[in-house]
Amino acid sequence: MIKGYFTFVLHSHLPWVLGHGRWPHGTDWLNEAIAECYIPLLNKIIQLADEGYHPRLNIGITPILQEQLRSPILINEFEYYLKNKIEAADNDIKEFSKKGQKTFLQIAMMWRDYYLRISEDFKDKFKKDLLKSFSQLQKQGYIEIMTSAATHGYLPLLKNDRSVDAQINLGVQVYKKNFGQAPNGIWLPECAYRPSYKWTPPVGADKTSYNRKGVDEFLSKHNLEYFIIDSHLLKGGKAIGVYLARFKALKNLWQHFEKEFVEIKEDFEKSPYEIYLVSSNFQIKPVAVFSRDPETALQVWSGDSGYPGEAQYLDFHKKKFPGGLRYWCVTDPKIDLALKEIYNPDVVEDRVKTHARHFVSLVKKISTQYYEKKKRPIVICTPFDTELFGHWWFEGPNWLYYVLKFIEQDKEIELATGKTVLENLEHDKIISLPEGSWGEGGFHYIWLNQLNDWTWNRIYEAEDEFYSLYDKFADSRNEKALRILKQLSRELLLLQSSDWQFLISTLSARDYAELRFRSHFENFKQLARMLKKEKIEPDKINFLKDLETQDNCFEDLDLSIFKRK
Repeated sequence: MIKGYFTFVLHSHLPWVLGHGRWPHGTDWLNEAIAECYIPLLNKIIQLADEGYHPRLNIGITPILQEQLRSPILINEFEYYLKNKIEAADNDIKEFSKKGQKTFLQIAMMWRDYYLRISEDFKDKFKKDLLKSFSQLQKQGYIEIMTSAATHGYLPLLKNDRSVDAQINLGVQVYKKNFGQAPNGIWLPECAYRPSYKWTPPVGADKTSYNRKGVDEFLSKHNLEYFIIDSHLLKGGKAIGVYLARFKALKNLWQHFEKEFVEIKEDFEKSPYEIYLVSSNFQIKPVAVFSRDPETALQVWSGDSGYPGEAQYLDFHKKKFPGGLRYWCVTDPKIDLALKEIYNPDVVEDRVKTHARHFVSLVKKISTQYYEKKKRPIVICTPFDTELFGHWWFEGPNWLYYVLKFIEQDKEIELATGKTVLENLEHDKIISLPEGSWGEGGFHYIWLNQLNDWTWNRIYEAEDEFYSLYDKFADSRNEKALRILKQLSRELLLLQSSDWQFLISTLSARDYAELRFRSHFENFKQLARMLKKEKIEPDKINFLKDLETQDNCFEDLDLSIFKRK
């Protein structure tokens, strides 16, 4: 008797970093994710399949990440990165051998073996094509791959509906190209949603209010069947967050939303363990929504009580230089780095299994209690960033392996992809959702605050100018003008990435994010000036060529995605 379906969702995303630096911010972000997350994840799924299990994971891979994983530049960068890591381990081995530090020596040898295996797997097992490997696992029925907005643009705050439509349209097109089929589900960037209402730009001089379509309308238009939200958008009513009083732009945005938003009156109690349909426009097909289960999510996300804070696990923050390899365990998440103890890889396996069993027991408890109350199976959806597993939490992929294995061994819980759940559980109740995200405070604070509001002024300026130029030149027979327009569209898409606001707000790589944002904006303005001129100087053509090499994502981009619909 199936009492519950468990849907694990991993969201894989990194902004466009190829051609924009290497270390400490740049291509090495992507290299780290491949070496510590994506390849270990593929290996664990394949291991489960070889053992006769059926992982049935939902894995989101954003279009901009897909573009990077299939780039020849990435292959060279990643092999160079692995070479340096292996050399770093060899140097540490020599140092620790010379000093007689046997415990450190053991860990250094572990790192050398680790990166050698990753290098061998990349070349021999995956043939330097990770997207193809993910695609094969999907075709075999082990995973379901989700798409996302093209460059992970923060959809609720984009100024023009054409921008929202283009981000989603391109996300679907890139997915079809790489995986040979249409996507079923989409990961909305930052799980950010906006219903339809009369919207006013939160920043800038333009205070014109106009009717906006709900994000779900664009999903329905492009035949996407479901998306993921944080539970507060379902259960918490109008999730206004905690920052409105402090930030005028947010307060103004909320006031317009609150005035225009019409909530559907339901005669049922909503639960994150049910699937609902969302519709801002009853003339089009509604889209299903899965809600994040807060109880299981906290077991991994929480800095205080989550599994990654286990004392014996590898510490993320303390690294040995040169080389950047890690030799210390968490010890205590709150103590000074100087007090971290030496990592012991021989003792962590038991802790990983214990934490996996605890997680599965929690899933079973929730399923059983809800089933006994409602007399029907439920769905538990637990989404995470893929980069958490392996990068931030080194033991994460192994924990995931045991969780998937133990759940499949339980006869009352069934692993299921989003598509499978929709096929097996009733979902005929239509609801309305408020505006918000899974960010701190539940609204838009992380992506719109006093540190980054200036970015939205420039995005809105670029959007206005782009559509003015697009409407003038899109039907031109001038190949040079179309070439400039295409690169102009790439710079706009890259400018819209939500990563820049996030990195500025969290101060994790503020300088890099501000530099990247300003460079894309300046590139956009330079291209716009070129497009307006009848004659283009040779040095400007060289500028265009350089950009086409550096920002060469979406090489076969179809400009018609930006058309006024």
